Order: sequence, then C-alpha cells, then structure tokens
Amino acid sequence: QVQLVESGGGLVQAGGSLRLSCAASGRSFSNYAMGWFRQAPEKEREFVAAISWTDGFTWYADSVKGRFTISRDNAKNTVFLQMNSLNPEDTAVYYCAARPNESPLHSTIPRTYDYWGQGTQVTVSS
Repeated sequence: QVQLVESGGGLVQAGGSLRLSCAASGRSFSNYAMGWFRQAPEKEREFVAAISWTDGFTWYADSVKGRFTISRDNAKNTVFLQMNSLNPEDTAVYYCAARPNESPLHSTIPRTYDYWGQGTQVTVSS
C-alpha cells in the first residue's frame, strides 16, 4: 500500500522559512515523479514544484521560483521542499503527490498524479 506522509508544516512569520518533508513507502518510486501542491481556502489545488526520482530533474511554479527548492534523499525515500522568503500568499495546505514518469512528462496538473498525502498546514503571518 502506497503511503505519502508529509511533515514540517507550521506557523511562520513573513520572510521566514520552513522545510517540508514527504516520506514515501509501499512501492519502488525509482521511475516516479514526486510533486508538491498546495490548496488555500476556497481556491483550487495548485502546483508548487516537482522532481523526477529518476534523474533529479526539477520544475517549479513561477510563483515560487527562486524561493522554494525541491530535493530528494534516495536512501530515505523522502522528498523535501525548502521554502524561503515566505509571504502570507503562501498560506495553504501543502500536499505531496506521486505519478509515474510517463507522458505528459513534467506535469503540473493535479489529476495526473496517482498518489497523495494527507497534507500539512503552512500558515504565514504578516
């Protein structure tokens, strides 16, 4: 049974940093892409960042480029999202997701991801 478990959310002041973790288990993810999405109240779920477990290729939403960094630890089957220079607009529930590395590659569309975590709340105060 595939499980994605997020951790690391919390309350932080504007300009601060947080690091989210996503521990993956239940299958081999060697040919998968791992993504982070977020959903604010009354808004649709939106793409944040993703990484190919195969070759480490990364892609980001324009809104987080230069502030957020996605990375992976193969030995621990864990994906991280380092978030710097946070602002109140980053407040949301952050979800980890996984999908096979298949067409469409480098997807930013939530419905193309097969597995999802339960989410972790990130709140940025002004």
